[in-house]
Amino acid sequence: MALKNKSLYAILGILNVSPGTGYDIKKYCDTVLSGFWNENFGHIYPTLKKMLIDELVEIVESETSEKKIQYQITPKGRLELESWLMEDTEIQPIRSEFMLKLLFSSNQPKEHIIKMLEDYKQLHVKKLEKYLDMQHDLEQGIEKISEERSRFLKAMLRRGVLSCQATIGWCDETIDSGL
Repeated sequence: MALKNKSLYAILGILNVSPGTGYDIKKYCDTVLSGFWNENFGHIYPTLKKMLIDELVEIVESETSEKKIQYQITPKGRLELESWLMEDTEIQPIRSEFMLKLLFSSNQPKEHIIKMLEDYKQLHVKKLEKYLDMQHDLEQGIEKISEERSRFLKAMLRRGVLSCQATIGWCDETIDSGL
């Protein structure tokens, strides 16, 4: 089976929610998708260009700067997105530089390992705060977000909250174990 560009589907999904610029897509990735998906500008713009050629998206508004071109999903793009959503999900291995370093740190000073764990924990404490803030905003109601869409966003945020809480607990447990 040929490898599919999953970024294409992330962008189609975002544009299915609302038309936007490459900057808007990146912002959505950095806020809503940040707990499980990442895109960078160097990948977004070439993917958008290919999607234009393939008629999966179209330009709504255009200015002189590539960053101000607004895109929207086309009917063909919606069909592609729907088709992909119905496919079985491929399980992808998780890549974590932190876990790789921790696994191979047996010869490192314990103080260094503890600091690594404390730093990792603090990253997740900050992520947890962000998720809880987003969850609070959703519970207050956001005019642009329908109640149906809100249910899916709340589910994703809940997963993020639980994941961060588990990671924070694991960091504490690992630090307390003295390695």
